[in-house]
Amino acid sequence: MIHAIIDIGSNTVRMAIYQIEYGKIELLMKKKHMLGLAAYIRDGIMQQNGIDKACETLLEFKGFLNSFKITEITAFTTAALRNIKNSQEAVQQIIDRTGICVRVISGDEEATFDFIGATHTTSEPSGLLIDIGGASTEIIVYEDYEIRKKISLHMGSLIFHTKYVEGFLPSHEEIVDMEAETLRIVSEAPEFSKLIQANICGIGGTFKGAAALYNEIFEQPKKNKDIAADKLDAIIHRFTCDEGMVSEDGVILMKTVPDRIQTIIPGLVIANVLAKHFGSKQITYSDSGVREGYIYDQIIREK
Repeated sequence: MIHAIIDIGSNTVRMAIYQIEYGKIELLMKKKHMLGLAAYIRDGIMQQNGIDKACETLLEFKGFLNSFKITEITAFTTAALRNIKNSQEAVQQIIDRTGICVRVISGDEEATFDFIGATHTTSEPSGLLIDIGGASTEIIVYEDYEIRKKISLHMGSLIFHTKYVEGFLPSHEEIVDMEAETLRIVSEAPEFSKLIQANICGIGGTFKGAAALYNEIFEQPKKNKDIAADKLDAIIHRFTCDEGMVSEDGVILMKTVPDRIQTIIPGLVIANVLAKHFGSKQITYSDSGVREGYIYDQIIREK
């Protein structure tokens, strides 16, 4: 069976096409658009131009799928549309205009799907899983492949950039403000206040970009997915606007994170604060997450 999964995120709208056979999945291809939907939110309301952008992208994806006669389509949205005041109205308009049924998944569901997807590709039976998105961050503690604690926090790379960063890259002062809010938000989750975890499994675009930057700066193989957590400070401050960034560093950003130049540093600020908060020494990036978890939990399990 060929199945398309469309993930409407706060920063990126992705379509991934999988072949699903005998309980196993194979990724055939991906398409994405960096819409930055979270930036279209004003006073908690998704603006019409943001809804229009989402519809344009979904109609493009639908045309592609129709060309290849792919009829099995699942679409869901995360914090981009679930945390807004006009969530129901915005989602219904998207459904009416595109003919694609869009499911709003809760923060709790997102954390669960993250866990299911990531643990299918990791050999670690216990650990700490973090997914930093554009408008939310999911944290999951698991032991013996079972979730022990999970939470979805209202902070993300795009909303931090929109809220704190006046220019293209943040200043030192703006970084300090983002660090303070990250620490405040995570400190308000008492079940995570005393957690110490040496290693983090990181999923999502922030950690993908972090791995790419880390490998480029510290001359690691491109396929390396392990990041020394104590290097995050150096990466963040290397790309601040008031550090006199040299042209070579601009080239690094353009080569490694061309789609995330504006949001990668706010995302890394969140990652850095969380790594310090949890006493983590290493971060390992996993490229399996919410979409794969959705397939395993909602599609394969039902068959």
